[in-house]
Amino acid sequence: MFTGIVEEFGTVAAIEDQGDAIRLTITSDITLSDAGLGDSIAVNGCCLTVAERTDTTWTADVMAETLDKTSLGGLVVGEQVNLERAVTAEKRLGGHIVQGHVDAVGEVVARTPSEHWEVVEIAMPVELGRYLVDKGSITVDGTSLTVVEAGETTFTVSLIPETLARTTLGFRAPGSRVNLEVDVIAKHVEKLVRAYTAPATSKEN
Repeated sequence: MFTGIVEEFGTVAAIEDQGDAIRLTITSDITLSDAGLGDSIAVNGCCLTVAERTDTTWTADVMAETLDKTSLGGLVVGEQVNLERAVTAEKRLGGHIVQGHVDAVGEVVARTPSEHWEVVEIAMPVELGRYLVDKGSITVDGTSLTVVEAGETTFTVSLIPETLARTTLGFRAPGSRVNLEVDVIAKHVEKLVRAYTAPATSKEN
């Protein structure tokens, strides 16, 4: 589990194509400091498992399912990515509950700069729209953000200078693909409400 508070930029050091999978090697500092084999690290919001490590890099296997459902298949060597280690019990929950399980890939539609912040509009698949509400939470490329306006197929977020400087959202141009994860609590509530309101099945004696 993660909180959506990006700890640092990592840099893609190598990508090994394995046909139906890739081996992704990333150079990092903070996230590598205590990384052990089997540990979880979120890369642009996608939970990956450390399979190998050196003094300067760590490597993860990315399966076909992940490549199909996230933007990781489009990474190139030298690209910067958002990194966050899995949360520990004593860590502050500065963002919101993030699983690292990407729901869909969205696209940056527009950026509107202001003196102290920047409003970014992002397109999403229509099936995600029901999980978003104004002032609710959304994870974009592993970054916990507050929804400003939630529409049926787009939403907006307002990025403060800290977010612009410390995450890849500071330079995602219109047309860029981004990983989206909606609030897991909303999905659980939806399932519970559906079960509660579903008509009971009657059986004839």
